[in-house]
Amino acid sequence: MLAEKKGYFLVLLTAIISGFSIFLNKFAVAETNPIVFAALKNIIVAAFLVSIILLLKEFPALKKLSRKQWAKLMAIGLLGGSIPFALFFSALKLTSAINAGFFHKTLFVFASLFAVVFLKEKIGKRFLLAAGLLLLANFLIFPFSGFGIPDLLIIIAVAFWALENTISKQVLKELSGSIVAFGRMFFGSLILLLFLAVSGQLQTITTVTASQWQWILLASIPLLFYVLAFYSGLKAIPVSKATALLMLGQPITLLLSLAFLSQEFSFNQAIGIVLTLAAILLLFASAYAVSFFRSKGFAFARTK
Repeated sequence: MLAEKKGYFLVLLTAIISGFSIFLNKFAVAETNPIVFAALKNIIVAAFLVSIILLLKEFPALKKLSRKQWAKLMAIGLLGGSIPFALFFSALKLTSAINAGFFHKTLFVFASLFAVVFLKEKIGKRFLLAAGLLLLANFLIFPFSGFGIPDLLIIIAVAFWALENTISKQVLKELSGSIVAFGRMFFGSLILLLFLAVSGQLQTITTVTASQWQWILLASIPLLFYVLAFYSGLKAIPVSKATALLMLGQPITLLLSLAFLSQEFSFNQAIGIVLTLAAILLLFASAYAVSFFRSKGFAFARTK
């Protein structure tokens, strides 16, 4: 139970980081080639993760990984640390922050479907009701306009991330969150660099300016804390609930846009924030409330 509570706390922290990260990346990616941006950012985060693994004295565990485990980490890097980053950041330069925010936040839908199919997670009525509220809230907060190729690319990227989350949940049964995070970022950056080399864009790294490096380093910080917190939290809680909890990042992105981009705060967006909070409370606070009262001797009908 303690590990589960810690897991929920870490994913909640991830949601807060995500809200800041989505807002920041919209500006950061505008300054450089999106693939170069993603590759360099991933390399920096992977380097930090090596230091953290050494600090946590997990390097012996890393050295003892079997070929099968290395293959799993490589798959995580491919599905979560390379292809979707390239798709997402390429699309982010061509679509609005509103559209990107809306489609990015459908991650929990894809992840829940994959979790049901591959991990046999059970989705109850409470989760379905909360999911409906989250989707409605998502549209009210990010009322996307139109649909184009960049938006389709974001959806494909989100589907890749959802599949990777599902695989990672399985791998986390035998490896730590920091090692899985390292696999995602290390192999992801290698694959992105290979893509740049094959496409003849590798030399563009040498043209990155000091200003662009500042943006890359700035964007790397939240990504580092994101992967550390998320994978450590995912180890203890279901994929469906972990990705649903990430929806709390929406209000943060919105409030940052209001504060720094002088966007107007609409009534629909206010309702969207309320619905998001209501859905999260329905999913998590109600479950803890039922657990508390049961411990006090009250009887409740069993629900999911």
